Amino acid sequence: MEAKAILFKPSGWVPNNQRLPVLHYQIRLADSEDLETLFAKNGWSGIWTNGVFDYQHYHSGAHEVLGVKSGTATLLIGGPDGYCFRVSSGDCLILPAGTGHQNLGSSEDFRVVGAYPQGQHADIQRSAAAAEMLQKIASVPLPSTDPIHGSSGALLEKWC
Repeated sequence: MEAKAILFKPSGWVPNNQRLPVLHYQIRLADSEDLETLFAKNGWSGIWTNGVFDYQHYHSGAHEVLGVKSGTATLLIGGPDGYCFRVSSGDCLILPAGTGHQNLGSSEDFRVVGAYPQGQHADIQRSAAAAEMLQKIASVPLPSTDPIHGSSGALLEKWC
C-alpha cells in the first residue's frame, strides 16, 4: 500500500502545512480488523467516529488521520483552492497540522474514524492564522508511528 503525498500551499485564509504533505492511503482491512483497532494498535489516540464538518477548518495543535468507515464523500482538502478527494470505505487521509478540510457532500451512511498522535488534541480553527498560530502549527511534534503501518509506512518516510 503506497500512499500518495500532496503538499499544499496556503489557500485563502487556510495556512496548510508548509513542510509536511497530506498522505492518502487506500487500504483493505482484514475481516477481523477495523479502523479503530488499527489506529489504536499503531499508537494513535483520541479515536472518534462521525462525519467531517461541512465548513473549511484546520487544526493547529494536532495532526489527524481520517479513515472512511462507510459511505462516500467529496472532501475538499487544502483550503478553498485545494483538491477534492472522492473518498469511500478504505480511504485514509493523514492531515498534518494546519491542513484545511471540509465535507462538500456525502452519502447518508458516510462515517469516518478520526485519531491523533499520542498527546495531541485537535482544536477547530476557522480563521486566518496569525504568526503565533503559524509557529504553533510548525512546532507540532511528528508522530512516532504511521497510523496504518505502525513502525513503517509513508508517514515515517515522507514526514522525516
